[in-house]
Amino acid sequence: MTLLELFDPSLLVRRDTIALEFQGAAYTFGDLDARSNRLAHLFLARGLKPGDRVCVYLANCVEMIDVYLASVKLGLIFVPINILYRDREITHILNDAAPAVCVAQASGLPGQDGVLSYSGLAREAAEFPDRRPEVTLTGETAAGIIYTSGTTGASKGAVLTHNNFAANAVTLLDAWQISSADRLLLALPLFHVHGLGNGLHCWLASGCRMRLLERFDHQKIAAEFLSFHPTLFFGVPAMYVRMLDIPPEQASQIGASMRLFVSGSAALSPQVFEEFRSRFGHTILERYGMSETLMNISNPYSGERRPGSIGLPLPGVSVQLLDADGRPAADGETGELYLKGPNIFAGYWRREEATKAAFLDGYFRTGDLATRSPDGYYTLCGRKSDLIISGGFNIYPREIEEFLEEQDGIAEAAVAAAPDRVRGEVPVAYIVTTRPVDARDLEARCREKLASFKIPRSFIVVDKLPRNALGKIQKHLLPRAGE
Repeated sequence: MTLLELFDPSLLVRRDTIALEFQGAAYTFGDLDARSNRLAHLFLARGLKPGDRVCVYLANCVEMIDVYLASVKLGLIFVPINILYRDREITHILNDAAPAVCVAQASGLPGQDGVLSYSGLAREAAEFPDRRPEVTLTGETAAGIIYTSGTTGASKGAVLTHNNFAANAVTLLDAWQISSADRLLLALPLFHVHGLGNGLHCWLASGCRMRLLERFDHQKIAAEFLSFHPTLFFGVPAMYVRMLDIPPEQASQIGASMRLFVSGSAALSPQVFEEFRSRFGHTILERYGMSETLMNISNPYSGERRPGSIGLPLPGVSVQLLDADGRPAADGETGELYLKGPNIFAGYWRREEATKAAFLDGYFRTGDLATRSPDGYYTLCGRKSDLIISGGFNIYPREIEEFLEEQDGIAEAAVAAAPDRVRGEVPVAYIVTTRPVDARDLEARCREKLASFKIPRSFIVVDKLPRNALGKIQKHLLPRAGE
């Protein structure tokens, strides 16, 4: 299935319906179809052909949607770049993707020449016809290259096809009961697979009305909710933490019109889960996805949304949980998640060996560790690369982090390995505090509840934890113990 086949019931059949609100302006589905058709003709006039890459360095805007839809219509490969990236990271992506064209804001791309500004591109495209160009596509046509965050080295480009994106959207529409009656408030960045693959695609596939925000602004988010009256919101844990600052009366008003809050891209603490439910009257639906796979596992729309759990496999997704020896892990035992399904990416861009290494018997190796309950719910324990082996014992940082975040005075916690001459590695805790915390008292509380080898060797207070654009903690950027 191509993305156009999925989007056309909105772009063509609902063409006179208001589709999008952005910064006070409204656009119909027909407007968006015509705008992207003109841009597609401009790309053709510039010599672009199917398979060419289009790199985009933009904050959320209507023009970014124009570029994306034009790319989809021509069989071009859309390559979004995180707007927080700077020279080194941008240069790596551009060298790797080798784009035919780059589109950026008026200020251009840091350290790059010959980049097209989106405003100039829009003016030039206005001279072209608004009919759709005729290009033959298939479900196997590459639609996007999403670069991983590169926490353990240079980022790799995950190639996602029309089929991958379409299968993900169709699954989510059914699993989360998204329809044209919904109103989606989207504050996620479109340069990330969360905003693009979930937000943009579910909007276009369902034909609902969306208000797009340039970014999440915690000081303005309550006003956006109260003026737009959305029924659907996709967020990350950092957003939900900020939303707990909204006064109770406003939170209740927001909750009254909402149907579903979804969280992903990082672990949501059980404490935030419960506080949000109390304040907004809604149980956040937590799910699990990756750049390479889109969505895999989700708490149910109808059924128990279990705190701390990512839920059950989505339809069409096969999950294996394997131990360190490659054998199936029993319920309650920790293993690595392996995935298979129509959502799984085609491979890494121009990295044949990395692609081969990423799969085992047709299953994608996620690198994520999890446990499965007897009734089938999965709970993440952290990344395989985060695993701490201390004196022969396996330590899963997430267990310690969740315990620390339950303690008074601790807002956030991250646990990482520090080298130790005797034990090889020992856990060290990095904590963000809301008031002074006595390390000896904290250690004593850990000793009451955790095995001795899990007790952090030290507790390092930091102003904030280093995170990427979607709120995922980047442990490789934490200060080393003793520094």
